[in-house]
Amino acid sequence: MPDTVDPSGLVERVQELTDLELAMLLSLVAGQHCIVAAEQDDLDSLEQELQLIASNVFALYHTVLHCNHSTTLEDFRDGILIDSKPSDWLDNGELGTSMDSDQSSRRHYGPAKRRSASPIQPIRTKQNERQQDDRSIANVVLITGLSLASEDIQIQALELLRTKRIFTHTAIHTAPKTFLLVLVTSSSEPRLNHHLRDHIFISHYHSQEDGFANLEEASEWIEDDHASVSSVIHRSSAQYSSDIVPPHSFTQQEIRQLAEVSEDINLTAEIKAYQQNIITFLRLHRAVGSGVSPRATQHLTNLVQYLAIIHGQSYVSPSLVALAIRKIYPHRVTIIGPEAERSIQYGSDFQAASAVLKGYDPSQVIEEVLASVDTPI
Repeated sequence: MPDTVDPSGLVERVQELTDLELAMLLSLVAGQHCIVAAEQDDLDSLEQELQLIASNVFALYHTVLHCNHSTTLEDFRDGILIDSKPSDWLDNGELGTSMDSDQSSRRHYGPAKRRSASPIQPIRTKQNERQQDDRSIANVVLITGLSLASEDIQIQALELLRTKRIFTHTAIHTAPKTFLLVLVTSSSEPRLNHHLRDHIFISHYHSQEDGFANLEEASEWIEDDHASVSSVIHRSSAQYSSDIVPPHSFTQQEIRQLAEVSEDINLTAEIKAYQQNIITFLRLHRAVGSGVSPRATQHLTNLVQYLAIIHGQSYVSPSLVALAIRKIYPHRVTIIGPEAERSIQYGSDFQAASAVLKGYDPSQVIEEVLASVDTPI
């Protein structure tokens, strides 16, 4: 196999993506889901940027659900459903044509209308509800504030990830083949249910310094210099009467091609040992309580192969392993309390253990472990 791979010129296109676009692409290639975090003041811009990425880069139906302490199970179910049928791409890069002409003319790839924790729903009679519920799960569901919602809501989200189905009073809704859940959160919010976190593929922190490329580009379309950010979203919405995906977007065929090529990536015995050493050091770190699970290990193996592809390599290098570790584990690792620190069992002083653990966070643990493990040459 050559030292570099570039299936159909995809690598060159991938390398032009922003970090947020790349995080979404990696999740779609893996068929998994992601967490995107930012500072509280940047969440609105982040949410709008992700909407534009879903529509402009991947041409996918999407919706936004805002959760909070008062969100109910019914709110959650209604929030991930849309009235349009999600898109499933054909091998030639065109959208499926299973809809009739009326439905096709209503296809919507622009940012979806915002949904609140208590979205306003069309008036339905009980008789109509009993007859049918023809709504569908969106291809991309952006959820903000999920960690603020009740445990029941988070468990419902976990079941959606596991089964790819959601139950309403009148129907069972199955997620489309192309399905991505993006949990948008801030560093100040509490952490999600640990089982839910373990099912999330990667996490990405987006700094304001990294900018919002799609949002900035969309704002240039607004002639009124005093137009609000929300108007940018509305004016950038686009309805396509044809079945062709927006130009320059990634098709399902291309995403599937990236996944298939990754199976041929060379993962040497030395790299496998390097990965295992990092995992072992994480498990044994005195500040780590949980989060280094078998599922995380499988996700790590998959991610390093995808990263090799998008870097145009036919092999996994140590630097790619370190990069993958920083995406796989921050949302999973749980910092232990001083009362459960291992040395306490052997007579260590509680105050001393508290002082040692003070200030530790998952990212700090990961960096400490990466610095401790010998890198293969």
